[in-house]
Amino acid sequence: FLDHPEGSCLIATGGTRVICTASVEDGVPHWLRGKGRGWVTAEYAMLPRATHTRSARESARGRVGGRTHEIQRLIGRSLRSVVDLSRLGDRTVWVDCDVLQADGGTRTAAITGAMVALHDALSRTIPGGPPILEFVAAASVGIVGTFPVLDLSYAEDSTAEVDMNIVMTESGRFVEVQGTAEGEPFDRGALDTLLDLGSAGVRELIRIQKAALGL
Repeated sequence: FLDHPEGSCLIATGGTRVICTASVEDGVPHWLRGKGRGWVTAEYAMLPRATHTRSARESARGRVGGRTHEIQRLIGRSLRSVVDLSRLGDRTVWVDCDVLQADGGTRTAAITGAMVALHDALSRTIPGGPPILEFVAAASVGIVGTFPVLDLSYAEDSTAEVDMNIVMTESGRFVEVQGTAEGEPFDRGALDTLLDLGSAGVRELIRIQKAALGL
């Protein structure tokens, strides 16, 4: 999608749009030197007018907020879970996810798009093919009123009785399941329904990821 990064993509899920880039650099963090493993890390940010009102850039505030820090760590964990770091060698992959427009599900869109950018970058830079063990994607689900909903918009998320984020690999294993009741607690049946719905969504997202990469 962009000319300069080794890998990049633009992902749109409803009104949410996130640009994801992956940059491959020589060298690893000091605590990985000499261990024969590479590293994958992520940064996440929202542009000032990604929402209805302007928010100051976190760089202008002089610190990264707790929400941003949490999402960055989640993106990094999700990507590392499907990469053979020993095949990266002494390289670090920086994945940057910048939200151009937010309408719910920015973290799940960022993870899904980041996977495409990462695969794109490693396909171009690693001899013998990208050291990707399997694909990973993420989906938001929730209960709005009495109905289970996949890929909640901001309006749906703000009124949901239950909202949940699911990060899952191609083989059906979970990186994270984060669910919260906003009012009345939910039962095991609701949890199973949301897990099934989210899993179906992730499988479809992985199909789209591969199609975008021509796989």
